[in-house]
Amino acid sequence: MPTPRPLALALIAALVASLASPASLAAKKKPAPKKATVSPACTDFYAEANKGWLAANPMPSAGAISALGQLTARAQQQQRDLLDGAMGSPQNNVQKLLGDFWASGLDEAAVEQDGAAPVAPLLKRIDSIRKAKDVAPAIAALHQVGIPVAFGFNADVDLRDLDRHLGYFTQGGLGLPDPAYYTRTDADTQALVARYADYIRKILALTGVAQKDIETQTALVLDLEKRIAAAARPLVDLRDPRNNFAPVATAGLGKQYKNLQLDAFLKVQGVNDDTVSLANPAMFAQLDALVGSLKPEEWQAYLRWRVGDAMAPYLAKSWRNAAFDFRGKVLLGQAEPAPRWQQVLDAINLAAGPMLGREYAAKHLSDASRKQAELIAGQVRDALVQNLGRGGLFGDAARAEAQKKLERLRIEIGTPRRDLDYSVQPMGRGSFGGNMLIASTWRHREEMKRIGRGNADRRWDVLPQQPALAYDLAHNRLIVTAAMLQAPVLDEAMPPDNQYGAFGALVGHELSHAIDDRGRHVDAKGDVRDWWGAGETAAWGTLSGKVATLYGALPYPGLTGAKVNGQLTRDEDIADLAGLELAHAALLAAHPDGGAQADKAFYTGWAQLWAQQVTADEAQIRAQQDVRAPGPVRANAPAMQQAAFGAAFACKIGTPMQPKAEDRVIVFP
Repeated sequence: MPTPRPLALALIAALVASLASPASLAAKKKPAPKKATVSPACTDFYAEANKGWLAANPMPSAGAISALGQLTARAQQQQRDLLDGAMGSPQNNVQKLLGDFWASGLDEAAVEQDGAAPVAPLLKRIDSIRKAKDVAPAIAALHQVGIPVAFGFNADVDLRDLDRHLGYFTQGGLGLPDPAYYTRTDADTQALVARYADYIRKILALTGVAQKDIETQTALVLDLEKRIAAAARPLVDLRDPRNNFAPVATAGLGKQYKNLQLDAFLKVQGVNDDTVSLANPAMFAQLDALVGSLKPEEWQAYLRWRVGDAMAPYLAKSWRNAAFDFRGKVLLGQAEPAPRWQQVLDAINLAAGPMLGREYAAKHLSDASRKQAELIAGQVRDALVQNLGRGGLFGDAARAEAQKKLERLRIEIGTPRRDLDYSVQPMGRGSFGGNMLIASTWRHREEMKRIGRGNADRRWDVLPQQPALAYDLAHNRLIVTAAMLQAPVLDEAMPPDNQYGAFGALVGHELSHAIDDRGRHVDAKGDVRDWWGAGETAAWGTLSGKVATLYGALPYPGLTGAKVNGQLTRDEDIADLAGLELAHAALLAAHPDGGAQADKAFYTGWAQLWAQQVTADEAQIRAQQDVRAPGPVRANAPAMQQAAFGAAFACKIGTPMQPKAEDRVIVFP
C-alpha cells in the first residue's frame, strides 16, 4: 500500500454554460475550483481505522509500541493481579503454590537473607565428587532439577512418527551462546571472552571458592568449555531439525558411553523409552572421554560454575548483579534490569508456567469466548476447504490430500487438552531460590513425561497466559491461547463482524500454512512427505512472485526512500492475503445479509490489529530482518486486493485503496 500522497486533482469546476460578454465576465468573479472529495478510508485505511489509537499512543522515544504489544502487556498485568490474589487468598492448592512462589520472589529482604542457601545442597553434591564415576551421577542430578550441564536433553517430536515425542540428546553445557566464541581470535571476541572470564570469577567466588583458587578454577572452567565447544557443531548446522535427528536404541548407550552412564541418566530423568535421538555421537564420545580423563577437580569447578550461573538470577543481589552485568549488559545490550515484579513473573513462567496457565485460563477465559472462537475458527477452516479448488493452485490429487488434512485438523482453544500432574513439594515463602528449584524439578518431570508413544499432543509449546495463535504443523492443529482471546483479537464486546476481521483473519493466516510451501511436507496422516506435485510447485512459485513484486513496490513506513523487502516478507504476506480472503468468505457464509456495514466492521477489525508506532531506528532494523511486513502495510495491502472493501467504503477504482482488478493479487480468486 503506498504511503499517503497528495491527490492529483484533475476536476475543475465548470463555468456557467451560457456565454457572457467580455465586459460581464470581467465584472463577475470566477467560481473557486471544487476539490474532489475522497474518503480517508480510500486513501489510507490503516490511518483512518486507527486514528483514535494513533492519537492516544504517540511515538515512543525508542523502540516501538503496538496494539498487539499492548495485548501482551495486558496479559502480563492479568498474571500479576492473579498472583497477587493467590498470595493473599488462594482458592486451591495450585494457587497456594503460586502465591507462595510469588511472595517469596517479591520479598527481597528474605531473598537477601537466604543468600546462597538454595544452591548449597547442589554445591555439596558437587564437592562430594572424588573420582570419575562420581561425575555422571552429578550431571544427571543437575538435569533432574532443571539445570542442564555438559549437554542438553529434552523432549521433542519424533520425525518418523509425529504422534510421539523422543528424548533428544543435544549439544549444550556452554556458558557462551555460540561454540565459535571459544575459538575465534578477533579482538571483539577476545574482549567478550575476557568479560566472560570475569563473570566466571565472580560466580565462583559467590559459590564459596577461596580467592587464592579463583584464577585456577576459572581456567579449569574455560578449559573444559573449550573442549566441549571443539566437538560441537556450528549453530548454522542446527537450524534444520533433520540435522538434530538421529534415532538410536537406548539399550546400548550404557556400554557405548560408559563414563557418561547415559542408561542410568535416562532412568534418573524418568525416561523408559526404547529409542532416543543422538545426532552428534562424536561430541558425546568426547564428553565420555573427558569424564574419564580429566581430574575430578576440573569437573567440580565446571559444575559449580554452571549451577551458579543458572541460579544467579534467583538469588541475592550480588548474584543477580553479576549475572546482569554480563548476560544483560554485555550479551543483550540492556541498560537496566527489569522491575523486580517482572523478574519474578518471568521466573514463575519459566519454572511453573503451566500452573499459572491453568489458573489464568480459569479466570480470564469465558465459555462464551471459547465457543465463539471455536465457531469462527471452524467456519474459516470450512472456507479454506471450499476454496481449495479456486485459483489453480491445486490439482485433483493435491486438493484431495489438502481437504483430508483440513478435515482432520484439530482446533484447540484456551488451554491444552491434557492436564498435568500438579503434585509437587510444598513451597514456603522464605526461599525464592529454593522454590525455583522445586518448580524447575516439577517442570522437568512433566516434560520428561512427554517422551513416549501417543504423548505428542500432551501439551503445547506455548503457555495459555501468553498471547499466541499458531498452526502446529507437526500435529495438524490450530492453537489459540486463552490470553489471545481479548481485544483487539476477539473480545465479547466486539461486534461479531469485527471478530471475523480480526480473529477470523488471523485464523485464516495460520490455517493457510497447513497447505502452503511448509504444510506440503506433512500429509493428512501426519507422515513427513511432500504431497505436492510439479503443478502445485509451479503455481505456488507464480503466486509467490506476484506477492513479492506487489509488496516490494510499497514504501516502508517511517523510512525515506525505502521499500518493503517483498522477498523477505513474501510467505507471511501470502498468509495475510489468504487469511483475509478466507475470513471474509466465512463472514459471508455466516451473515449473508450483512451488507456494507458488516464489511466495514470486518475490515476495521483487521486494520486495528496492526496499529503501531515505530521509531526510525527500530524501523530500520525491522526492514532488514522482519519476515512480516510493517503494520500499515499488513492492514492496507490485503484489504485493497478485495473488491468488497471498495464497495463497503465506496472507493472508486484508481484510489490508493482500490487498484484496478487486473492489478490485484488474490490467492483464491
